[in-house]
Amino acid sequence: MQFEFLKQFPKRMKHVGMYGLLLQNSAQKQTWKTYGLLKLDEQLNIIFALLLYIMEQSLKEEHCTLDDIGAYLDILNTTYFHKNISYEDCKALGDFIVNVVLSNEGKSMYFDGYEFEQRAYKIMNISYIANRIVYLDSDVKRTSYYLTDDGYNLLLSTLEIENNMKLTIHEMIFKMHLEKQSYDKAVDEIKSVFNLLRIQLQKIQEAMLRVRRNALNYSVADYKTILEENMETIDSTKQKFQNYRETVKKRALELEEQNINVRKLSAEDEEKLNNLRIIEHYLNRGLDEHQKILNSHFDLKILYDKELELLAQMSLIQRFPLRTELYDKVLQDASVLDRLDVFLRPLFYQEPDKIYNLNKAMELQRPVRKKKTEEETEVIDFDEEDWQEELLRRQEEKLKKYEGSLLLILDMALEKGTVTLQEIKERTEQEEEQRLPVLIPTIDIFKEIMVELIKSREIDLNVLRKEKSEYITEQSMEFQLHEMLLRLVEQEEKRSGISKIMVRKLENSPVVEFSGIPDEQGRKRTIRCSNVQIVLE
Repeated sequence: MQFEFLKQFPKRMKHVGMYGLLLQNSAQKQTWKTYGLLKLDEQLNIIFALLLYIMEQSLKEEHCTLDDIGAYLDILNTTYFHKNISYEDCKALGDFIVNVVLSNEGKSMYFDGYEFEQRAYKIMNISYIANRIVYLDSDVKRTSYYLTDDGYNLLLSTLEIENNMKLTIHEMIFKMHLEKQSYDKAVDEIKSVFNLLRIQLQKIQEAMLRVRRNALNYSVADYKTILEENMETIDSTKQKFQNYRETVKKRALELEEQNINVRKLSAEDEEKLNNLRIIEHYLNRGLDEHQKILNSHFDLKILYDKELELLAQMSLIQRFPLRTELYDKVLQDASVLDRLDVFLRPLFYQEPDKIYNLNKAMELQRPVRKKKTEEETEVIDFDEEDWQEELLRRQEEKLKKYEGSLLLILDMALEKGTVTLQEIKERTEQEEEQRLPVLIPTIDIFKEIMVELIKSREIDLNVLRKEKSEYITEQSMEFQLHEMLLRLVEQEEKRSGISKIMVRKLENSPVVEFSGIPDEQGRKRTIRCSNVQIVLE
């Protein structure tokens, strides 16, 4: 069989079928409305409360007739549910649940589970309750109901085993199958044990996430519960798993030596050997999970203690308005700037935690360049609004320089549908109007435009238009090649026919040199660029 985990699949599906048929028999029944039970959760609560009563009566070997069921439901309704129904209604409700929902009006119930080994569906009978005739006082004949095996399995799968006991029980069953050499059943149990270990690790990880978000939302009771479960798991797993692994290795080695030295293994022994290898694999993984749980256990303790300490320290934080307590005081007396370090010192006690900024991750990433900060020689008033306006004005002027250079390249390419950087250089130098300062306003601007064009290679303007219509983006004050090209193309009708812009390097072409280009300090520089060809469609 290719997928080992699909073994005994019908057995799993029978547990699913017990819930599925119960819901099928209960849902869409109009009888519930007669008793004021309109919601599905109300109906299921009543059904399982009644099943628990039948189980208790069965365990005590006491009678459970419709009269007993009606009296039980009447007590539940009077004490807890408070529906407007009488004792007779409760008795009729019990008859409906027992004979229609649980017994399917006396018809046999079946659920098909696909058996992958046989490549066919296996029909499985499901029965929650059974009945027998009993005689009460004065030889009165009555029908008494009790749970079947399916009914017990249904209820025992809901709550009867506490979380900290599940691992111990599955480990005991695994040990029993290992001793009896029922290795196929031992495989299922060791998988269940491994799943429980994985679930415990996930619980710790989820608890740590909740603590990081807000430690106040994680109660001390939850913290105590998960620590106790961790200690139970850590205490009862490692040594036992190591012993089981040694036993499994020894038995697998015996079978392998027997296969090599004595005789060829039968099909049954080969299956045993394969199951032993699977068991050993899961035991190794279980030991790895044990180590992860141990490490995460201490990580959770450290994290919870740290978060609680930080919350306790928050009460000591003093808040004040920056405008009145800093700006106004500086404007009144500039000499206090000499002692500004006293005010700012608390900010440097510890490094701030780094936070992953999702907005930054979605931004267009550009090459990092070192740019010298322009020195300010003009003394300006300490006014934040004027400073913001001045900053905005400079950014707009810089964007206009980008636009002018890019527009010149675009218009030259539009004349013949294609142009090279060498041709652009020759034309800007030969024309009477000196357009070289427009093409290269600054060395950094021209370099960034050319780098972005070469990196883009092919720009599909129709795709950019579609993206612009589907997504709302904020206007950026930084240079965005695609955004600026789309805006320039849509400005004038003569450029509206451009659908694609393709840029490619001309490998065998000589380098293009622009001489006498002034830098920011006024020094004459020479720019050497690879020759590129720009083609418009």
